[in-house]
Amino acid sequence: MATALALPIFQPVRTPRLWTPKRVLVTRSARQFALTNDIVQHAAALGSQVIELNNDRLGRIAGTDNRRAYAEAKGTMALVVAPRSSFKLRPIPPSADWQFHLAQGCPAHCQYCYLAGSLSGPPLTRVYANLHDILQNLKNYGGADTTTFECSCYTDPLALEHLTGALDRCIRFFGEWNAPVQLRWTTKFDNVESLLPLPHNKRTRIRFSINAEPVSRNFEGGTASVSDRLSALRRVAEAGYPVGLTIAPIMDVPNFEQVYSDLLAEVAATLDEIQSLDLTAELITHRFTPTSKEVLLNWYPRTPLEMNEQTRAKKHTKFGTFKYVYPSDRMRYMRSTLENLIARHLPRTKILYWT
Repeated sequence: MATALALPIFQPVRTPRLWTPKRVLVTRSARQFALTNDIVQHAAALGSQVIELNNDRLGRIAGTDNRRAYAEAKGTMALVVAPRSSFKLRPIPPSADWQFHLAQGCPAHCQYCYLAGSLSGPPLTRVYANLHDILQNLKNYGGADTTTFECSCYTDPLALEHLTGALDRCIRFFGEWNAPVQLRWTTKFDNVESLLPLPHNKRTRIRFSINAEPVSRNFEGGTASVSDRLSALRRVAEAGYPVGLTIAPIMDVPNFEQVYSDLLAEVAATLDEIQSLDLTAELITHRFTPTSKEVLLNWYPRTPLEMNEQTRAKKHTKFGTFKYVYPSDRMRYMRSTLENLIARHLPRTKILYWT
């Protein structure tokens, strides 16, 4: 049995206020879209420096070292055009039938960030200006049965909503789409007020990424607190949205059973007495790859995040790569524990998957 992770005292600065990028890069191709002008106006009003580029090349992010380059990238938003290749959607089981993208990159500072192994280059946030075309393309993928579309694979769209308005447009689009479809996205932020009155027609499921207190406290910088996320969860549920919990990444921390029981008890108390609650749960354990470990240690050289290959098992993928996961016996114990806790605290919840 794996030894539980011992977490040192480490509290990253938490800044759950709305993100203001230090600079906004506007590519030449993006300037032809009306959404670009809206975003530029919002960002400039918040104090962002707007830089008009003569071409579509973003150039190199300056920095004297890895940490400085990381900080400069994290303060940068670029308005670009989604490439034509992205209009051929890819499936993304078990999360959804198809994935599409509003942006790539995220302003949060989660020290386990899975984007470290998924996106190349510095971690600036690229926002797609051709959103209208992206949404219209989805109509080629709707089916006779309920078809689900995930838009938060490479970003946290709520973290950008005050700048982009992209979720507003997506929710309205799906609400008007007369077909068995559902939009899905997950977030660690809580600025949901602008979404509450939208005509969603129950075709958008909003999921909140939550975690046990020692994980959130140590590793989720720049996000809303778990309590604030749960408050936002209640507000969108009261507005009639289908909702969900993304419990991720589940970590083998000390007092595993108790801290996750405390988390689920807080969820239950927050959602108490909501009528017609439609709640799902997705359970995702912590994993890492050699590439993501190297990137994360460059970004967060003092992180207490446990990434010890010797205590993990290799899980091979169909693409010929592998990731480090918890050993199978520990995974079985963690799974049964979480599923039993959900059954105890949130008996009406539908567990969609464990991975």
